[in-house]
Amino acid sequence: MSEEEGKTISFFDKFLPLWVALCIFIGIIFSLIIPGISEAINSFSIGQISIPIGICLFLMMYPAMLNLQVSELKKLGKNPKPIILTIVSNWLIAPFIGLLMARIFLQGYEQLIVAIILLSSSPCTAMVLVWGWMAKGNQEQNVMNTSLNTITIIFGYVPMVTLLTGIQNIPIDWLLLLISTLVFIGLPLLFGIISKKLLIRSKGEDWFNETYRPIVGKVSIIALLTTLVVLFSLNGDVLINNPDLLLLVSIPLLVGFGIVVGYNILITKLTKLKYREAIITTIIGSSSHFEIAIATAIAIYGIGSVAALGTTMGLFWEVPVMLSIVYLGRFLRKKGFWKS
Repeated sequence: MSEEEGKTISFFDKFLPLWVALCIFIGIIFSLIIPGISEAINSFSIGQISIPIGICLFLMMYPAMLNLQVSELKKLGKNPKPIILTIVSNWLIAPFIGLLMARIFLQGYEQLIVAIILLSSSPCTAMVLVWGWMAKGNQEQNVMNTSLNTITIIFGYVPMVTLLTGIQNIPIDWLLLLISTLVFIGLPLLFGIISKKLLIRSKGEDWFNETYRPIVGKVSIIALLTTLVVLFSLNGDVLINNPDLLLLVSIPLLVGFGIVVGYNILITKLTKLKYREAIITTIIGSSSHFEIAIATAIAIYGIGSVAALGTTMGLFWEVPVMLSIVYLGRFLRKKGFWKS
């Protein structure tokens, strides 16, 4: 990410939860006034993967894959402590806290439990770059961590989800889970590496960072919101008959966020990290990759499933929670909580 690109969060991004809520409303309205929309969309599919939704999900994932910077991974030995703490939080703390919250609050709601597992098992690779800049954290560590997450999620996501669903005795098609990971992470990553290399070679790195990436970033947001409209248009009747479902899944999400954020703040204090490293560790260690969670839920349970709707609530709460961490970090810095 270029310095200029990370300088501000746009009005649109800042109020992303509002646009998500608007898409939920529009989707529900579509489900009421356009009968047969579900059959029309599902008719364009390969196996359980809808082609239109697959295209949208690819466009959601591809910009995040452009964050991979292999050169940054060579610096892992320079200051390993914050990187190790982030990996521990992403792969050992957050997934099991998510499982615990699901077991406490969602007994009897199998698909919502899986939604929580999918969200808590997916470390973020995209918007944490923005949150890290806003918090004035160590951006070199930020880029290094997001690059590492891009690699580890390919190898760690399927085993972790399989393990947690197995603990909960929820049968899941691990082969379909693996296919969805390869399709929605592997392909965008491969395409991202190839296109980045070719574009930088032909247009230059400045053009790639200042022109190309902002454009595909906007396409990603449009694809995301389009996917949400379709998701809720296909399952509007479920929400109308069970409006408590979104509130129900929000409780373990928010409580889990609070526990994981608290853990990261405490562990960075106990390990005596300085502020710039501590805030990046807290932000990345507390975030989730909602795009892959949504994509996987759709691949396993279908477009209009309760699991797919449950994962969208991770998106809904991600932005306000991350903004809260940014401002909490700034406050704690002023109070001298971490070393300067």
